[in-house]
Amino acid sequence: MELLTDDPHPPGEAVGDPRPEAALAGPARVRVLFAAALGPLVTGYAAVATVLAVVALTAGRTAFSGTGVLLAAGPGWLAAHQVRLGLGGHPLGVLPLLPTLGVVALAARTASGAARRLGCRSFREARPVLVTITGAHAVSGLVVALCAQGSVTANPVAAFVVPGLLAAAASCAGITRSCGLPDLVAERLDPLALRGLRAGAMALAVLVACGAAVFTVATGLSWAAVADTYEPGFGTSFGLFLLSLLYLPNAVTAALSFVTGPGFSIGPLTAGMFGYHGGDVPAVPLLGGLPGHHAAWWPALLVLPAAAGALTGWSLRRVDAEPAQRIRAVAVAGAVVALGCVVLGTLAGGRLGDGPFDPVSVPVGVASVVAFCWIVIPGSFVAFFAGEHEPPAPPPEALEDNEAFQDADEVDAEEASEAVEELEAAEAARASEEDAEFEAEADAELGLADPELSRESSASGDPELSRESSAGPGGAVTGGTETCGDVEPGEGDR
Repeated sequence: MELLTDDPHPPGEAVGDPRPEAALAGPARVRVLFAAALGPLVTGYAAVATVLAVVALTAGRTAFSGTGVLLAAGPGWLAAHQVRLGLGGHPLGVLPLLPTLGVVALAARTASGAARRLGCRSFREARPVLVTITGAHAVSGLVVALCAQGSVTANPVAAFVVPGLLAAAASCAGITRSCGLPDLVAERLDPLALRGLRAGAMALAVLVACGAAVFTVATGLSWAAVADTYEPGFGTSFGLFLLSLLYLPNAVTAALSFVTGPGFSIGPLTAGMFGYHGGDVPAVPLLGGLPGHHAAWWPALLVLPAAAGALTGWSLRRVDAEPAQRIRAVAVAGAVVALGCVVLGTLAGGRLGDGPFDPVSVPVGVASVVAFCWIVIPGSFVAFFAGEHEPPAPPPEALEDNEAFQDADEVDAEEASEAVEELEAAEAARASEEDAEFEAEADAELGLADPELSRESSASGDPELSRESSAGPGGAVTGGTETCGDVEPGEGDR
């Protein structure tokens, strides 16, 4: 009966909104935080160990060792968190981005779920989740770096800081999704800036999609060269394929930099929109689509970032009626894109030993500035001309004679209509006076009426006198005849 009678939604709560879970306390709260701390660590370590085990099993002429896989999974976990490693004294800084995206998504989802299970309704209440996940990753990285043996080494400070920063950023994203923005950020972030942040994230995604499209087309057109990089053995070919898959986001980031203009470099090879310097590259399928020379049509690809900027401006054309505010939102979106290019370019490149392919780099500073310009310039143009514009104000001379508008700061519709009626009435009266004056002057010049006599006749109301005085020549005596008919001459006339 309780299922039939109890209302699951209390009064005042929207039916479609999910209900927050009740806050936990005591041992239950500790268990949730403990699971949030160990969950991403165990899952990430298991995923890295699985990949290494598959590679070891499929590789030819190698002996599989479970202990060796478990020991190698520790440095692999650090590499997934973008911690620079040392291989036999040679630096390895070009680390795959695909595992990094996986561990970031895992930490964000774990933080979001833990905040919901704890019943957190604000970012402040979810701080224990953020501290727990961040601290667990930082401590784990430090332990792995200190326990690393053999030819693979890592800097303990970097192993402590970098995983902690990645976990903190991912946890903040997950908690924000569940509990909203922090109070300090929400108070300083107006709705216009929030729309700019969203538009900037969309613009960055569009630029990444453009880089992915260019990379895909280049690889497809050079498929013969890509196929030549594979070897007949299954194990070696599978290893090359897996290596290319892990570094795929790095290649897309390089293609993004190429599409926007600055380009990228791999050792002596430098490929840019307006320049090219050839050189040897590693024989991996991922790099099979690299061109061998510069092409004159490459600058035509600049229409892609320009279109991304125009799309950003179009999405922000209605955020505000003031054009300057719309341009401010576009500038915020450009700043988000520039920051994203800095992060992606920094993570995608690095040292590659001390060989001929060292280093792999993207010009982060130039790429961020160029990406900002590609978003702001076309976006501001579109947002300015495609958005709303306030109607022009009426000329000041139209209202300068109206006393109602002399001291008024704000004018409503009733005052405006009354002022228009007063102006129309004044213009009508002025026109009638001008017509009367014009007729009187015309009569005086033609001698058609005696003004004095007309006034006397109008005052006496005698129609006969009025007709005689206004008679014209050929029919009656004009006003110039002083004695006619029954009119007696005056005493002075005799």
